[in-house]
Amino acid sequence: MSTLEAVNATPDTAHSALPLVLDLDGTLLRTDSLMETLAAFLRANPLHVFLVAFWLLRGRPHLKRQLALKAKYDASSWPQNDDLIAYAEAQAAAGRTIVLATASDAHIADAMRERFAFISETLASNGSTSNLKSRAKAAAVSARFPEGFVYAGDSRADIDVWRAARGAVVAGRSQALAAAAAKHAPVEAQFCEPGPSIKVWIKALRLHQWAKNALVFIPLLLGGKALDIQAWVACITCFFAMGVLASSTYLINDLIDLESDRKHWSKQRRPLASGALPLSHALVATPLGLAGGLALGYWAGGVAGLSMLLAYLLVTLAYSFALKRAPILDAVTLGGLFTIRLGMGIVFAQVAPSAWLLIFSMFLFSSLSLAKRATEIGRMTAHGHLSTPGRGYVAADLPTVAGFGASGAVAAALVLVLYLIEEAFDKAFYGAPQLLWAVPIGLSLWLGRIWLLCGRGELEDDPVAFAVKDRISLLLAAAMAVIFVAAVIIPAS
Repeated sequence: MSTLEAVNATPDTAHSALPLVLDLDGTLLRTDSLMETLAAFLRANPLHVFLVAFWLLRGRPHLKRQLALKAKYDASSWPQNDDLIAYAEAQAAAGRTIVLATASDAHIADAMRERFAFISETLASNGSTSNLKSRAKAAAVSARFPEGFVYAGDSRADIDVWRAARGAVVAGRSQALAAAAAKHAPVEAQFCEPGPSIKVWIKALRLHQWAKNALVFIPLLLGGKALDIQAWVACITCFFAMGVLASSTYLINDLIDLESDRKHWSKQRRPLASGALPLSHALVATPLGLAGGLALGYWAGGVAGLSMLLAYLLVTLAYSFALKRAPILDAVTLGGLFTIRLGMGIVFAQVAPSAWLLIFSMFLFSSLSLAKRATEIGRMTAHGHLSTPGRGYVAADLPTVAGFGASGAVAAALVLVLYLIEEAFDKAFYGAPQLLWAVPIGLSLWLGRIWLLCGRGELEDDPVAFAVKDRISLLLAAAMAVIFVAAVIIPAS
């Protein structure tokens, strides 16, 4: 069974006659139904958190019932434990009774019974006094099957049920759990997988996207503070504060996009969407990351630095909750988020702002964002979809998006040329400014490559992520960096 271990995949005759009782969260599913409904409810309106707190005061069963009734969720898309399901289906086909016993609300249990045809009966929390977990579940299942049953669970809370069972099936993320279950009932089968690895966390936090935060160093270099140690310390601290904050907002974005990501041909493999990273872990890590990033920014940049980080956070949240569903505006917003990074560099390095730099950034990164959207629309069409899940684009938008994006690329190169004509040649900062004419040429070649690959359908979903791995892009970037350094250090003639 792939990387999972099956023990006694064919149960003995005595056990095979007993009902197989399945837990839901972490066992039948690779997620937690309470966390799923909570995320869906808060996704509709973050202020619902106060209503959640009020419901919780009346007990977990009441909270589960209210979320099951009022949250808008698609239970059919929740990630499942394929190996355990295959095992249960085989047992049901052999005539074994399969029962779902869960602490989730009865409405969720009913939805699971509709989803999985092999389930013949459900036992669940009732929304008032009963939270069907641990000892309460053991008592309820024992009363229903006094002649014995085999129980499939995934956590320490299930040990009380295994004590009452005549056999055990072990799932979840703890390899040690099987040994604990075996002390109380013979283990019929085991379907454990490792917990979230460092690799899973790196993917969820999008650490590769931290490369974008290198923009905070651009104002320091262009502002003449390349030798200022204090400015470097401030910008390096800003880089990490921005990274921690951005990673936290990626978790928020993925929590909001759970359902649409699960319908997407590539995003369905994201850690939260696939169930590789539990939602509860993300819900804990997110506020810690937000607080840590803001605190680090305040330490290095004071009130001004904190204000820039808060501006980034507010725009990001507005994008995640609403703006990403507005065609074209979503890409411009992403361009604005890149430009805010430059603004952070200006504030933390304490250099004079450059209108040329900020306008150039808006055109450049809006163009790249539109390239990302054009790529998604093209692949959407190739997969037979008429619209992008969770976005506002339809297949017919591709020419318009590509036209706007290519125009933005030309505008970025034009702004760079105008900067050279109007300002660069008058700055004492450059010893040989004439060398800078090669920079807009290199930029145009790179942007042309991005849009050429986009048109061919060969561009990755994220052009920036593509650029840091593409050899030609890296060579062009290195060449432009060498030219810029030469323009600065070569003495004026």
